[in-house]
Amino acid sequence: MIADRLQTALPLTRRAVLRGIGAGVVAGMTGGCAARLAMPVDPAASAVPDLVDLARFDPRLRFDIRYARTDNFMGRVLYPVARAVAQRPVAEALSRVQTRAEAAGYGLLIFDAYRPWRVTKMMWEETPPNKREFVADPRGGSRHNRGCSIDLSLHRDGVEVAMPSPYDDFTPAAYRSFAYAPAEALAASRMLEGWMVAEGFVPLANEWWHYDWAEWRRYPIMDVPLEDVTAG
Repeated sequence: MIADRLQTALPLTRRAVLRGIGAGVVAGMTGGCAARLAMPVDPAASAVPDLVDLARFDPRLRFDIRYARTDNFMGRVLYPVARAVAQRPVAEALSRVQTRAEAAGYGLLIFDAYRPWRVTKMMWEETPPNKREFVADPRGGSRHNRGCSIDLSLHRDGVEVAMPSPYDDFTPAAYRSFAYAPAEALAASRMLEGWMVAEGFVPLANEWWHYDWAEWRRYPIMDVPLEDVTAG
């Protein structure tokens, strides 16, 4: 998930919205204010973080970490390692979803999970003010920053299953309420949603790929570098 909410559905992809935006224009867009942002602290977050590397935790999971490459909506590498990380209870629930998927002949394909706060701040700073409804506000943090959000799809025998839209898409097809995708794609999205909800995840209405762990508020906003998380 790039934003925890989207005000209106627009016929634009994220790549089209942000094409041409680079670090060189940050100062002009922010007026120096974003540089003074500090990572927020949530007083309601009482759980002790226990981040795990999902690939080590459950080797059955498959991954397509585009933020570690250039084929993402920002057009450049944002993660120094191709790693998906989550709080241990989230990983345990995701493993149970994988078991459900396997029983039906599918597997989970993970796009993103924990995102360090510094990356959320970077996305915010490099987005023009009039486009910032598309990115999470670092002043409040993101559920990805808590290690409690998962962006994912399904694969079958290693081949990604067709879904209503591509990952990280801002067209109306990304909405769960979109009814005009091929029947097979809609069925696959709803099948994944059923398995995720059964294991304690809450689907985001405007991104078919995004799910939040129901107890996300218990965990603090974090800025632990991805490369520092090696526990499985």
